[in-house]
Amino acid sequence: MAASSVHKFAQCITCHAWSPDLSMIALCPNNSEVHIYKLSEDKWEKVHVLQKHDQIVSGIDWSYRSNKIVTVSHDRNSYVWNQETTGWVPTLVILRLNRAALCVQWSPKENKFAVGSGAKTVCICYYEQENNWWVSKLIRKRHDSSVTSIAWHPNNVLLATTSTDGKCRVFSTFIKGVDAKDSAMGSSADTKFGEQIVQLDLCFCWAFGVRWSPSGNTLAYVGHNSMIYFVDEVGPSAAAQSVAIRDLPLRDILFLSERMVVGVGFDCNPMVFVADDSGLWSFLRFLDERKAVSSSAKYGSQFSEAFGKFYGQSKLSASNNVEQSRGAHDNCINCILPLAKQRKSSVTRFSTSGLDGKIVTWDLQNQEDLLDYL
Repeated sequence: MAASSVHKFAQCITCHAWSPDLSMIALCPNNSEVHIYKLSEDKWEKVHVLQKHDQIVSGIDWSYRSNKIVTVSHDRNSYVWNQETTGWVPTLVILRLNRAALCVQWSPKENKFAVGSGAKTVCICYYEQENNWWVSKLIRKRHDSSVTSIAWHPNNVLLATTSTDGKCRVFSTFIKGVDAKDSAMGSSADTKFGEQIVQLDLCFCWAFGVRWSPSGNTLAYVGHNSMIYFVDEVGPSAAAQSVAIRDLPLRDILFLSERMVVGVGFDCNPMVFVADDSGLWSFLRFLDERKAVSSSAKYGSQFSEAFGKFYGQSKLSASNNVEQSRGAHDNCINCILPLAKQRKSSVTRFSTSGLDGKIVTWDLQNQEDLLDYL
């Protein structure tokens, strides 16, 4: 089994983030608070509770270099938390939103962070040294619905977004005085702030998680139609692939390498997608142990599994003679993060959290069939 540890922290977890040295974890137990746990003698102890938001915290990100935590909430606010001798001190970020903030992520250089919102807007926030505060610039009039997920390109300028309007977009976030023009960035550094680089209309339903590959050459995102999309060489001549899955939709994804992606979602079981030598992506297998189904319930078991979540699986399982073996998660997985002390080109350990209140760490070192793709 690939799951190396399973810990239940709450009844439900909205999102989580790791400290740079992986010794602490910050999570939201589906309320307005952020709980920080520290690993001590193989036990997780609650050491801090961050209380500043008024509504559910919908996004947390912990910076690798500066050890700062940024949080966003349905209360339309964002805070940057700095660790001092007295504890974690918050600094308010003026987002100028009239709807909930839904997701947040630090840029690779950590001189900016992006916030997606239900106001059809993306906020690019940066620190003004002269005024000693965080300010935001807004990308407006592009999205037709809520921005559900965001992902920074490794060049620190391009930002990918997904939305419930079914589209994935890539924008330039170049800010004069914050970003330095670098030849390695190519033409992206010459584009204006908020300029749309490309709009992908591959998904005709809600679009959720989006990620760039470690090199930035491939973009992947998922839709509520149980499909995952891969786009190479994002731009006017982009090459796109779509992979359909037979199971429930995905909510979030993570590139473990240039050739392997793990997706998590409503099926409560991480799914592994790999690319062959020609660059063709396909579904490989589930990472966790699957439920064992008897021959009499072979047909219709997928319906039993889906509807059982609403009507009580015991009744449906008894009528269809379905034998179940519990996996690491038993409810929707909504967040997946790499377990690495710094950003690397390949990742063998990662963590997932979900609506079951669990945080599970996964280790692929003993998965021999996957090591070839890392």
